Amino acid sequence: MNRIELLSPARNLECGIAAIDHGADAVYIGAPRYGARSAAGNSIDDIARLCDYAHQYGARIDVTVNTILFDSELVDMHQMTWELYRAGVDALIVQDMAFLEMDLPPIALHASTQMDNRTPEKARWLQSLGFEQIVLARELSIDQIRQIHQAVSNVKLEAFVHGALCVSFSGQCYASQYCFGRSANRGECAQFCRLRFSLKNARGEEISHDRYLLSLRDMNRSSSLEQMMDAGVRSFKIEGRLKDISYVKNVTAYYRQRIDDILQRRPEYVRSSLGHETYTFKPDPQRSFNRGFTEYFLHGRTPDITSPQSPKSVGQPVGEVKEVRRDCIVVSGTASFSNGDGLCFIDSEGRLQGFRVNRVENNHLYPAQMPQIRPRTPLFRNFDQQWERLLSRQSSMRKVYVDWKLSEIESGFSLTIIREDGVQATESFPFEHQLARTDQKHGIQEQLSRLGDTIYETRHIDIYFTQLWFIPHSILAEWKRRMLLSLSSSSSESDSLSTPCLSELKPVVANASFLLNVSNKLSRQFYQKRGITSIEPAMEITPDSSPQSSTALMFCRHCLRYSLGFCVRNGGKHSPFVEPFYLVSQDGRRFPLEFDCKNCQMIVHHA
Repeated sequence: MNRIELLSPARNLECGIAAIDHGADAVYIGAPRYGARSAAGNSIDDIARLCDYAHQYGARIDVTVNTILFDSELVDMHQMTWELYRAGVDALIVQDMAFLEMDLPPIALHASTQMDNRTPEKARWLQSLGFEQIVLARELSIDQIRQIHQAVSNVKLEAFVHGALCVSFSGQCYASQYCFGRSANRGECAQFCRLRFSLKNARGEEISHDRYLLSLRDMNRSSSLEQMMDAGVRSFKIEGRLKDISYVKNVTAYYRQRIDDILQRRPEYVRSSLGHETYTFKPDPQRSFNRGFTEYFLHGRTPDITSPQSPKSVGQPVGEVKEVRRDCIVVSGTASFSNGDGLCFIDSEGRLQGFRVNRVENNHLYPAQMPQIRPRTPLFRNFDQQWERLLSRQSSMRKVYVDWKLSEIESGFSLTIIREDGVQATESFPFEHQLARTDQKHGIQEQLSRLGDTIYETRHIDIYFTQLWFIPHSILAEWKRRMLLSLSSSSSESDSLSTPCLSELKPVVANASFLLNVSNKLSRQFYQKRGITSIEPAMEITPDSSPQSSTALMFCRHCLRYSLGFCVRNGGKHSPFVEPFYLVSQDGRRFPLEFDCKNCQMIVHHA
């Protein structure tokens, strides 16, 4: 059975519960320490509470511990792993191979995208090591995903479908560590790729001035979910462990609806958790934080992946400027506005500018401070006051369908409750058969339909009586309460893929460069056991924060040569500029660019 999972992010317990309520089949959340977002740690108690909440819906909780570890952290990490297991966590998302050298509890391991999972060979190796789920690199195409699925059909493939994009392959970006001493592989990325740069050639001629040349748009693959399913993706991941609760609610609900539309048409695919949701709003990803959208490389290289004007949220198109007056802006379009809305636009120099609306009168907007804006300029709303107010309240209800069967038996009555996934409980209740004066069927159905503040909702009720029997409402209510408790204690069907035990394959590398991010003795031991003796330490533990074997800082599918129209392989013209090209930061540092056309990637080096 092809179980399809919608995997949502949570920065904290509140966001995790909101993700479940709005349709997530699984939630990933940061551990107290060692998650790849150092600002998104959570206590063991909060994680345990989230597990309890999710498990009643058959939903999973995955915890991120996907930083590389130092020797001084191994004992603490080992202890915390056991604490997470006892809290009820379903899986750990890891990057460091030290985990495979630890005495772990019986908990699933997922191979983080930080492991740079791009090839069938890498996937087969991870499968042979016992990983139950592999988080694929964001840069893969549909065909590449399909090839990996064919190579490891018994391992669950997880792929990102929405949210922020790193310009470098995950786990292979060292710019933040090199420039700022803040390691992306330690959850402390300084977002080097969201900075402004100028682009110059070998002669010092400026090709592009002071733009966000490495800043990518946000991913949105909602129109390709069915193709991704058919290619082998089983877990659809929304990025955003630092996002606020309104983002989690809106984007989770949007993808829930898109996936459900597919499941309704394709019975070979089924939802991996229980329940159905009703919303008080119409989900729309454009109304949450976004830098503009791209499907990235899912269908090959396209020109729409960058956001050079700004790394900030663009938001939703809301019309264009009709007229600019002394103290207000008149807008043409159908959108309505509220006091406190945040609007933005691209100015004449190609930069994103914004302003706050202080007062609204129909289509007349009175900003707190008038911006320099021209008529016919398109407007975008990146903060919607009314939308945020709506999502600040309860905005979804998740319920699990149950069916009831009430039958007469010799000693009294038998009551059965059947959950939507087929799990059921039956109990016999001794009770004297008493004839009713009138048909009690409606009253019985009404009583069994009232499930209060439980997670259940009655769908069907079947009553098998030979005569009109009387059962007092108070008695039936007690039977119902006992059956609901019995059902809640029943175990749901396991979602395990039962990955077969395989003989371990040879490692996919013969020598370990700094790109393997070996930062502790257990990780080193892991590779040495597999015959790899030449192991270069991770950049994070070298004294000068620079690798020994390379000057490379970033490995990117995004290519500035292509963006400038100079990629002859993709219909461009030959560049009139003398290479090499250099990114020049605002503080004057120069970063040489290498264009690896054979592998269709751009490498950013340090000088």
